[in-house]
Formats: sequence, structure tokens, C-alpha cells
Amino acid sequence: MSMPRQVTGPVAPTAFRSPKSVRRGAAALGLAASMTLAGIAATSTPVGAAAAPSVGPVFSDGMAQPVFSSNRNDWIREEVWIETPVDSDGDGRNDRVHAEVTRLRETETAGLKSPVVYEASPYYAGGNPVTNHNVDHELNQALRPGKGWMNRGGSLKDPASDERLNAATTDTADGADASAAGTGPQPAISTSHESNWLPRGFAVVHAESLGSGKSDGCPTTGGRNETIGATSVIDWLNGRAKAYDAIGREVDATWTTGKVGMIGTSYNGTLPNAVASTGVDGLEAIVPISAISSWYDYYRANGAVVAPGGYQGEDADVLAEYVYTRADKQICRSVIEELAKAQDRVTGDYSAFWDERNYMNDVGRVHAAVLVAHGLNDWNVKTKHAAQWYEALKARGVPHKIYLHQGGHGGSPSVNVLNRWFTRYLWGYENGVENDPRALIQREDRTLVEYPEWPEPAAADTELNLAPGTNGAAGVLTDDKTRQGKPVTETIVDDASKRAQTLADAATSPNRLAYLSGTLTGAVRLSGTPRVSLRMSFGQPAANVTALLVDYDQNGKAKIITRGWVDPQNRKSISRTEPVKPGTPYRLDFDLQPHDYVFAAGHRLGVVLLSSDYDYTIRPAPGATLSLDTTKSTVMLPIVGGAAAFAAANG
Repeated sequence: MSMPRQVTGPVAPTAFRSPKSVRRGAAALGLAASMTLAGIAATSTPVGAAAAPSVGPVFSDGMAQPVFSSNRNDWIREEVWIETPVDSDGDGRNDRVHAEVTRLRETETAGLKSPVVYEASPYYAGGNPVTNHNVDHELNQALRPGKGWMNRGGSLKDPASDERLNAATTDTADGADASAAGTGPQPAISTSHESNWLPRGFAVVHAESLGSGKSDGCPTTGGRNETIGATSVIDWLNGRAKAYDAIGREVDATWTTGKVGMIGTSYNGTLPNAVASTGVDGLEAIVPISAISSWYDYYRANGAVVAPGGYQGEDADVLAEYVYTRADKQICRSVIEELAKAQDRVTGDYSAFWDERNYMNDVGRVHAAVLVAHGLNDWNVKTKHAAQWYEALKARGVPHKIYLHQGGHGGSPSVNVLNRWFTRYLWGYENGVENDPRALIQREDRTLVEYPEWPEPAAADTELNLAPGTNGAAGVLTDDKTRQGKPVTETIVDDASKRAQTLADAATSPNRLAYLSGTLTGAVRLSGTPRVSLRMSFGQPAANVTALLVDYDQNGKAKIITRGWVDPQNRKSISRTEPVKPGTPYRLDFDLQPHDYVFAAGHRLGVVLLSSDYDYTIRPAPGATLSLDTTKSTVMLPIVGGAAAFAAANG
């Protein structure tokens, strides 16, 4: 069993910090026990001038030190439009990406060549008020749109309350430089990352995704054109693409080493995954924070139409319209209308539309070192995105590390963690970060603990069985494998108006089935992806099925740890809907969202089954019936120490 190592010192915060909460000033040159990286900076001597001294980064404790100016007045800011090889708005001209460069004056006066910290986003220009899809209807029902363009009949989404926009436009590791606010050239896009990385010798580039802000093209919610647009910025930084200023003059990026690290949160973190999956030369590192690895898994789950947490009724077309902030409000309408048709909210099937937006397909092309960051309680971009991406990178030997915290959407690793990563892979300074423990996890008490890898290598799938309750009361979750005999059937009556938390808390209910372990005599740690295998029949041709993993405290209060969903019509494949014959039993095997969680001694571990999940699934009228054969249904939990550890703790 691999042993964790607790990290001493302050705990990295999971709450966002204001862009004005920053460190001020910079360290002086000549730090004790520091080293300069020879050969990085070349001198540039103007005609008739004395040779300027060579400048370069300074490293201490394996990190680039803030030895350059933190005053925005000393920085150079440039605005460029980078030409891409795609015409996604169909106007007969290649789309151009609007970008802003912030770099040190030494790149102009002293020959400094800087690596680049790069963030691409569709959110810099804000969002549009848009209407979500109506979700209060029968399953497999195609709804007619309301009057007006893209009137979907659902709730209105207000950009002011969008946590994704807030998370993506807030520098969570540290804020913009408050001491420089209002001085020097003002940004057209963002100041995020500048106060952290310019004083350490990096340049920072912000770029607006196609269809947003001052960029051309159309938004397509993870479509290939968006990947190409973001990739073209790296091509320009490496001399493979052209860029122009506001009056059409060509601009070259002669000031950079060409080594790029992408970073961002939410959509801004998803674009690094997308670009890395192209294998583009020059992208050396990425830090995807709360990032999507497959857009199908953002808006669907095992054939079911499942919303991101907090965004009930949203889909690919809604998000594209939301970020469609370029000045021309007509040119992309047909593109967004095609998204609405192709996404298929009726069957929920995986299709060519979603396959184009699945970065897992091309994970074999990734060579950039990947530092994944994700909140264990992020129900917007669910943990499956981080887990499947990370697992695939591990399997292919890509340099990797993962940071998991107790927060929700967003939450960056600390500046020191990021600095070690970028120092190693952008500056090329060998600080040994690749030999560090691979997993940094914020535990339930908010302490940071290092582990050799994630999921915990000592975790083993532990099969648990379901013993029925009586009169709607909870049954038993047990490791007893000796039960035999005739099928024992329990029934769920769907009521989509009741929230999962209410059903998990209920002592009895016809709208859910619950199975609880004994009172734990010791802690039980879950690390990985829970799964269920259910034998179910249905009283109608369509139904939602939802599974919850729950922690019940000493007072019986339920805390939902993770959950999963399936459409029984996709029981064999997420790509194919097959009819359900009422009364016929079917096998449903599906996953819950990955997690790392410690069930405390004195608590009980529970599994709760229900049909519709108010906050996530389509919400049909109440009354549908689902029957579970408990003798042929199991739960598989990745428990550290395996079955023996569960048996020892299960009172």
C-alpha cells in the first residue's frame, strides 16, 4: 500500500481570490542559492549603442524567481490578429483570432527570449442572455421551439450569475497586479496571469476564441474550428502562421523561445486539452482546470440527456449562442441552428457530432506535460472529465500530475506548484518535478496530502450486494455473497419534482430505494470510479435511472458524494437507442462520477436509486414505475484496501 505524505505549510485555497489580491513588487537579482539559466537570453545591441548586459531568468528552489519588473508601465503590450487555416463563418476569408501579448521590455532592449503562458477563452467579451431548453416534458419527445430565434422554452441564463464565466475570467492562483491598475497600456482582453509570470521572465498571451469578442469565425462549442483557432496562436509564436496589427501590418513573434504553456479554467481549461490533442509543436505544458475532455460527457451520460450542474436545460447550441459575442450578430446564426439539430436532445445518443468534440480520441497525440486540476465537488464539469483524461495520459507515459481539491468549479493549484511545472517544461530548468508525487489531494479537513499516484494504487474494486428493506425503509448494503434464491423485486415510482437530496434524506419513500452499510468502525477511503450493475424492468418504454453514493452521518443526515445516470434504451451502447419492452428485465451497467472520499468512522455508506434527477435529467410527468431485482444487482466501489478493508470497518 502506497503511503501518503502530508504537505506542511499553508493550505491552498479552494475559494477564488479577487484579481486585486496580489503580491506586490519583485525579488532582487542575485538571490542566495539561485542560478541563472545560461544560454536563454541573447544580447541585442542597437547600432551606436553600448552592448546591453545579458539578462535571463533566475531560479531558486526549482522555481523561476520574480526578478523582472512588476510595474505594468515597464511592460510591452501588443494587439494582433492571427490568421487561421479555417473559414468557419463562410465569408470566403480565413478566420482571424484576436490576441493580446504582454511581454517584458527586456525582450525588446536586451535580447531576452521569453516562453509564453497562454490562455484562450470565449468569455473575455462576456456572454449573451440566452434561453435554455425546456426540460419538463416526456422522454424521447421532440419539442417545438417558441417564437423568435432560438427560443427554447426554458429558463433564461443571465451572464451575471454564470459561475463558469466568473471562474474562467478570474486568476485563481493569484490576481492581476493591483499596484499597476490604471497605469500603462490598458488591456483589451484580460490581465490574468500577468502579475505572476512576467516578473519571472515569461510573456503572457490572451486570445479570444473564434466567434467571440474581436475574433472572426463562429462558436461551435468544442468543434474542430475552435481547436484550430486556439492552435494557430501557437503556430504564430513558432513562426508557422501570420499575424497582423490593427492597420494590417504583419507582426512577427521574434521575442519568444516558442515554448508555450496553456492554462485556464472551465472553457478556458478545455481549450488546452483540445490544442494538446493536436500534438502541435511548441506546446510544452498545459494546466487544464475544471476542464472538459469530451463534450458528450458534459451534456450527456450513458445515453441520457444530463445537464451540467447549475445549468439545467443547457446544451451545445445554448452555449454557442451565449459566447457569440463578435460584432456581426447574423453571420453565425445558421451555424448555431445546425448545432441545435445535430446535438439530438431526443435520443441522447453519441454521434459524429459528439465524436468531433471528444478529445479522448486524440489523446495519443499529446506530448505536452499535463497538470490536471479539478474540484472533487464540481458538478458543472464533472470529475469524469479529469479522471478519464488523466488515466489516458498515464497509460501513454505523458508527464502528468493531478491536483484535486474539496471545492467545486474552478480552483487552481498554488503559484508554487504552477511555477515548478512551468519552470521545468517552459524554461527547461531541470528541477525534478517529474519525480515528485503525482497526486496532490486536499482532504476533507482541508489539509493537502501528496500521494504517489491517483487513483490510489491500493484501491481495489469491492463488490457489494443489495438486501431489500421493508415498507419503503432502507435495505442493507452488504459484502455477503451467499444470498441465493428467487428474485426479490423492489419498486420505484418516479417523481421528477422531488430532488435527490430530499429522497436520500427520507426515512421511507416510494420514489427511491436505499441500501446502507452497517455503522463503520473505522474510516473507509474510496478512490476512483464507482459502478453499479442493476437488473431492472420498466412499466413504460422509457425512463431515467439515477444512482447516488451517499454518506450518512451519526444523525442519519445524507451527504451525496457522487452520482451517475443511464438511459435504459442505451443499455448496450451509448451510440444506439434500443426499445425497452415494458415488463422485460434488462441489465444496466453504468458508472458514477469518480471521486476520492473518506467515509468516517461512525458513519454509514449508502447507495440510493431513483429515476429522474430534478437538477440534471429530463423531468417527465410523475408515475413511471421501475422494478429492481436485488438478488441480481450489485455495486462496485474502488476501496483502498479492497474487500478486506470494507469488511473490517463494516459494523
